Amino acid sequence: MADYDYDLFVIGAGSGGVRASRVAAAHGAKVAVAEEHRIGGTCVIRGCVPKKMLVYGAHFAEDLHDAARFGWDLGEIKFDWKTLRDNVNADVDRIEGLYTNTLENNKVEIFREAARVSGPNEISLASGRKVTARFILVATGAWPVVPQVPGAELGISSNEVFYIDELPRRVVIAGAGYIANEFAGIFHALGSKVTVVNRSDQILRGYDEQIRDRLFQISTEKGIEFIFNTSFEKIEKKADGSLCVKLEGHDPLDTDLLLYAIGRTPRSGGIGLAEIGVEIDDKGAIVVDEDNRSSVPSIYAVGDVTNRIQLTPVAIREGQAFADTVFGNKPTRVDYANVPNAVFSSPPMAGVGLTERQAREQNLDPKIFTSDFRPMRNVLAGRNERSLYKLVVHPESDVVLGVHMISPDAPEILQVAAICIKAGLTKAQFDQTVALHPSMSEELVLMK
Repeated sequence: MADYDYDLFVIGAGSGGVRASRVAAAHGAKVAVAEEHRIGGTCVIRGCVPKKMLVYGAHFAEDLHDAARFGWDLGEIKFDWKTLRDNVNADVDRIEGLYTNTLENNKVEIFREAARVSGPNEISLASGRKVTARFILVATGAWPVVPQVPGAELGISSNEVFYIDELPRRVVIAGAGYIANEFAGIFHALGSKVTVVNRSDQILRGYDEQIRDRLFQISTEKGIEFIFNTSFEKIEKKADGSLCVKLEGHDPLDTDLLLYAIGRTPRSGGIGLAEIGVEIDDKGAIVVDEDNRSSVPSIYAVGDVTNRIQLTPVAIREGQAFADTVFGNKPTRVDYANVPNAVFSSPPMAGVGLTERQAREQNLDPKIFTSDFRPMRNVLAGRNERSLYKLVVHPESDVVLGVHMISPDAPEILQVAAICIKAGLTKAQFDQTVALHPSMSEELVLMK
């Protein structure tokens, strides 16, 4: 066998790369990882972790308002963006330290610099050093898409939103996917006037239609504005520092912050992959087989750069499966069926399994059960916001094919429901389960 500097060299220390590095090292491999930004990747540093903390912060706006109906007199209430921002980023620093310690404790060598693939078994570092590895794992993730229009550089993406100096009075958000709707809820709750601009006529494409329609209804009732079927023409900076966003077929929008949330593209370019024959698809994703191996046998890829399912837990599973298969003598493949998902909007959505549309597209003619109710807390708070739970059931076998919901704490409830879907439980078994009363989750076993 050829002599290499490392058994495994990982490019990218995000969730998938860190898991693969740690597990491969635990199996006895000599491992190195290169990361040009910060250990932890998108999720930990500039994605789901700090975003969820902002969601918590935004929730207090409604909680403090509702508190009066529960007998609390809180007096004058003030919000300070910088306090929230700085505390969130301090905790991100703490978590990054934990990720770094995990790698170091497993004797993974860390290169804090950019790296590119210069051969099937060779990596060139930004410092000029070249190293070799028996296997190379690309785990570079994805990057926010920015529209190609004049003045686009005046907006920001989700990468930068966690570091803004002031809470903007007005926010325009480009896109209507999960990132757009999450930040729409955050900024609105914190007091900004929010406008969501989308080139199509719907939000959250691919999610269950009844559930996303309910979010749209609630969001518009709260005062979030949506502009559909338009695209950006130009962004200009005004004398007072604010922005003027010019749209096709619509009046210009004045705003203090323009946030791009129009998708994320795999970060496969500029690291030498195409030059050595690694197959890249038309969306920029590295093409891999069921074992995460690319068209070059010594090069593998996991996570968002493969564009299979852009979710952190999926990247972690892929990293684990890669390390167990290649270094642990435990061949493992990821099961992509029934992966749960959540949108931390206001209120949050969550789902697992087939949507009603997907079931009908498979000619299943599913049975649909719903529970449309106002949570007890909303009733006492005088809030008209209603929750919606939905079961998609196979018409013959009675197996529950999908669970979808929009409700306070929906993601927390859905994780258990995802186990039921994975286990193939039937609607009858849901019905046989005694309800936990009073709770919102009891609606899952009471639908008739």
